[in-house]
Amino acid sequence: MIIEASRSITYGSSAIKFEVVRADRKTLDISVLPDRRVTVKAPINALLEEIDQRVKVRARWILKQQQYFSQFDPRTTPRQYISGETHLYLGRQYRLKIQANTQASVKLKGRYLQIETPNPDNSIKTRDLLEAWYLERARTKFNERLDICFTAFNRMGCDRPSLQIRQLSKRWGSLTANGAMILNRDLIRASSRHIDYVITHELCHLKYPNHSSSFCDLLNRMMPDWESRKLKLEQLLV
Repeated sequence: MIIEASRSITYGSSAIKFEVVRADRKTLDISVLPDRRVTVKAPINALLEEIDQRVKVRARWILKQQQYFSQFDPRTTPRQYISGETHLYLGRQYRLKIQANTQASVKLKGRYLQIETPNPDNSIKTRDLLEAWYLERARTKFNERLDICFTAFNRMGCDRPSLQIRQLSKRWGSLTANGAMILNRDLIRASSRHIDYVITHELCHLKYPNHSSSFCDLLNRMMPDWESRKLKLEQLLV
């Protein structure tokens, strides 16, 4: 396999940069990765002019895929972590109620997230307590939803991916090459149906690692309303 220097073509007002990977193959394949990088797998003897022309032909599709990934980026607003501020948990809004106590704890009480802390005026410590609570809840909830969503994929002969939870800045989720599913901790702020969308999207990558037409067909079969779920997720977590 030979990786060449990055190239680019112009399509309208857009410049599309791509990396050419030459290998012992007969066909040329174009992929758009989750970080919006474009990779072209080409035969060893393919001419650069031929590769450029093929990218131009697929330019509209490439830009559409890049826009898709761009819309999938998490969008968050700065938080102050003070009493009265609203925070999402499983798709519902809760108000922070911060109280002084010698023992630190976070509890759901009605429509409040009650945080007891020895440092009620320290917003950083309040943030750390809340984020640790979110992470604990995420571990339980994400594994629960993964078990439910994986049922159909298990019947297809897929192996259940291991689950990792991280604070991601660019993605709600991803599937690694060795089959581990990574979910953004902030997804715990969304409802179960939106968590299911992200999980199902990533499970489809067990069968198809890129966003080919086969991947889209599988996602449509597994979750016919995925587009409305995705749109609502993007509107909710702003």
